[in-house]
Amino acid sequence: MSTLALKGSYWVTVRQYRRTLWLAAAAVIVALAVIGGLRIWDAQTPDRYYEDGQRYIADGNHGYEMLRVATEYGGVYLLFLPLLVGAFVAGPLVAREFESGTYKLSLTQSVSPATWLRAKLLTTTAVTLLTTVALMGIFRIGWVRVSGSWNLTWADRGPYEATGIVLFAYVLAAVAVGALVGLLIRRTLVAMATTGLVMGVVLLVLGAFRWDFLPVKTITGPMDVNKGPLLVPGNGLMMDTGLLTRDGRRIPEWSCYEDGKSASECLAGKNVTGQYLDFHPQSHFWPTQLIESGILLALAALAALAAFRVLRARHP
Repeated sequence: MSTLALKGSYWVTVRQYRRTLWLAAAAVIVALAVIGGLRIWDAQTPDRYYEDGQRYIADGNHGYEMLRVATEYGGVYLLFLPLLVGAFVAGPLVAREFESGTYKLSLTQSVSPATWLRAKLLTTTAVTLLTTVALMGIFRIGWVRVSGSWNLTWADRGPYEATGIVLFAYVLAAVAVGALVGLLIRRTLVAMATTGLVMGVVLLVLGAFRWDFLPVKTITGPMDVNKGPLLVPGNGLMMDTGLLTRDGRRIPEWSCYEDGKSASECLAGKNVTGQYLDFHPQSHFWPTQLIESGILLALAALAALAAFRVLRARHP
């Protein structure tokens, strides 16, 4: 019914890539079947409780372990979604049209080049966002059960993107970058590879620097070899920890594991008076998401503007 409601270039785009739409729908259905099935399996083994009421996973609950693994890998797979979207837009959606010359047919149907490209990008964006919403919703089904376990904290790669809004910004940037690269290169495979590389670099760079957007919080305490190191408050993300000297300098925490000296002798010899710990509290999650999303949306806007300018210059 939705296909019948579309007109002109939008209808043509959907008809051209209906197999891709079916593949996207199949991916959502398979993901739902896997996560939903594992949640049902996990529910067959009730959790156990300590006397104080604290819950823990029962021994032998293989459904929980499989759900945890599936959710962990699901978050990783969602990281590749922007790369796949960008490669598809750059290659089959745009570059192949120019490589094969089929775009000329569309432009002879009283459709301007800008309208032709706009229809392709808006259709792709709508389908991509709907698919992303569905996959993130399925991820949530597993996440609410296994969050906080190994590699599944709020700051880990995968869960960070899949539980916020930044993944939407990534796929929007991928659509715009893919369109620009496809218009510039006009060779399907080369455009796909180039877009995948560009979006891969964007993912790596922003992932490496996102925790520099906001200043860390610091806690300090006296140095006591009997009490051990400081602990991260709440569910925070530790960024750095070490020792403080009498003059306020920071030195690595391993500084007193050398020269065969005892810990007390080393601490006294280096004038250590305390220790510090830098961390991001969980409250930094949404501000970081918003800052990173803003950067990506700016990239998307610039790439989309450049794509239409390139199209206008080559096909006035």
